[in-house]
Amino acid sequence: MNLKLMLAGLATRYGDKTAIVFEGQKLSYSGLDEASNKVANTLIKLGINRGDRIALLLNNSSEYIVTYFGIVKIGAAAVPLDPKYKVTELTSILADCQPRILVTESPVLEPLIPFFPSFKSIERVIDLSSKYPGRFHTYQEIMSSSSAQPVKIEPDEEDVAHIAYTAGPSFYPKGVALTHHSIEIESIVSAEGFGMTDKDIVLLFALPLHHSAGMVIVLLTALSQGSTVAGLGGLSMTALIKTIEKEKVTVFIGVPFIFALLVREAGKKGINHNLKSLRLCASGGSPVTAELTRQFKQYFGYTIAQFWGLTEATAHVTCQLLNSRDKPGSVGPTLRGWEIKVIDENGRELSPNQDGELLLRGPIMKEYYHNPEATAKVIKDGWLYTGDIGRVDDDHNVFITGRKKDMIIIKGQNIYSSDIENVLLRHPKTAEAAALSIPDLLRGEIIGAVIVLKPGTKATEQEIKGFCLEHLANYKVPKQFFFVESLPTAAAGQINKDILRRRLSLPPIFPKITAP
Repeated sequence: MNLKLMLAGLATRYGDKTAIVFEGQKLSYSGLDEASNKVANTLIKLGINRGDRIALLLNNSSEYIVTYFGIVKIGAAAVPLDPKYKVTELTSILADCQPRILVTESPVLEPLIPFFPSFKSIERVIDLSSKYPGRFHTYQEIMSSSSAQPVKIEPDEEDVAHIAYTAGPSFYPKGVALTHHSIEIESIVSAEGFGMTDKDIVLLFALPLHHSAGMVIVLLTALSQGSTVAGLGGLSMTALIKTIEKEKVTVFIGVPFIFALLVREAGKKGINHNLKSLRLCASGGSPVTAELTRQFKQYFGYTIAQFWGLTEATAHVTCQLLNSRDKPGSVGPTLRGWEIKVIDENGRELSPNQDGELLLRGPIMKEYYHNPEATAKVIKDGWLYTGDIGRVDDDHNVFITGRKKDMIIIKGQNIYSSDIENVLLRHPKTAEAAALSIPDLLRGEIIGAVIVLKPGTKATEQEIKGFCLEHLANYKVPKQFFFVESLPTAAAGQINKDILRRRLSLPPIFPKITAP
């Protein structure tokens, strides 16, 4: 099956039932199907063909969801991108995927207009906020004038529906190509893991739709079961708690940072709202500490169920359902349809309770978009090499204990150290640079920059930080800066970050987990 048929089937089954309620505006399943048909028909009139790419540079909204479905219905590939990207990051990604249309909104669009000549592949722009009528196509025009009839195109289940650029460095981008089949299968399997049904009301908050956590793990997983998705913008904990009460939310999926903010809010103001509708609170992206779990249980009465996944695996692979098999520190067993094994540095499979690289087999990505060399490094004999270090116990619980890849996770966002290092090295006073992850009680991790200045130069933290802000999305900008005389190197000439961490007395990101 493809995503077009999936939505059509949901529209037939659930009709006028609310699919999405976003800041007070409701859209039914049949309304979502018809509105996305209008987008699909417009794209065909604009000359978009099966396999073409369309970039989405948007904040979360119901219009975003409608547009996404309109794209995949005609066999084109949606390319959701982070609206916080700076021009240097965006230019690199657009050059890689070559989208013909950019769908965006005025606040994001305005600073980009002077740079449009450098976006060579972009032929047309659709502006959701309609600030430039006559210059760009508008969402309102599409809704008022386009046909709501289903398009005749029938995407193949192996067509690429979605290219996600959250899994690699922005300056050397790798787009994770996900097919209709893998997304549909993972939505259903993910729903099974969370026990979702058409009775659930699932909150979409602080998980952007440009990330697989927001798009697949929350949105598409919920819709696949006929659940209602309640969307909320911003980052207000007060608004979050009020929305849970007002919409009678049953499932809240987040990242440790959001649960930490909720605990801080509860510690300051207490809990003054009825949250008894909740049946599941789940977290992924990075480890939830034992202390955060304890405090959340104390204030809210719920245990945080942990899960683990990665973009290359479409959604999440494990889920802790708080049953008798789950153990503290684990992210639960694998979901239906997934196989997992652990290997050592020589590729030999390890026995239970031994740490090594985690390999997966199941509905993984099709490829890194038009990058066979990079694909071959991570998919071998049908197994996805995740780059995560962990183990599996005798009861099939998975434990994540480290990372093989040089990556930092901030509020659920994957950030490759090379992105930050590339920008630091562009500064005229920088001779050498390294980016490191530093544990943080609230955010889980923050970024530290270690810099060796060129002989005879001086620079302040504010100067280097300002330079980073010009070229990096804000969340990638280091929070701490260390100026040192030299960086330790390994035999191959690369920076030895283990030694560097010890020199700076930085604690480990992954606390030691005692083997069960």
